[in-house]
Amino acid sequence: MYGIFEDEDDIFMGSPKSKFLEIVYNANRNIAEAELLQLVERIAALELLLEERGMDADELDNVLKTLMFEKAAEIDEATKNIYMDCVGKILSQSE
Repeated sequence: MYGIFEDEDDIFMGSPKSKFLEIVYNANRNIAEAELLQLVERIAALELLLEERGMDADELDNVLKTLMFEKAAEIDEATKNIYMDCVGKILSQSE
């Protein structure tokens, strides 16, 4: 659903994605880098978890593509939550 503050050009709020990018680009480099590295490590851990459950890389890619198509709205919402969580972590460490 398109919310009132989802417009990336909104000068007052912006989208979670635009705020995330703004914070990552302007925050202390070490703090932003650490948060991004944690995200990549988490992705790697999730991939290993799925591989341990018998899913090879090609199957994983196919499942992800299907999931991203079938559950686009839920994934969009989860992505926004991750953006906001990362922004919160970066900002709280920057104080």
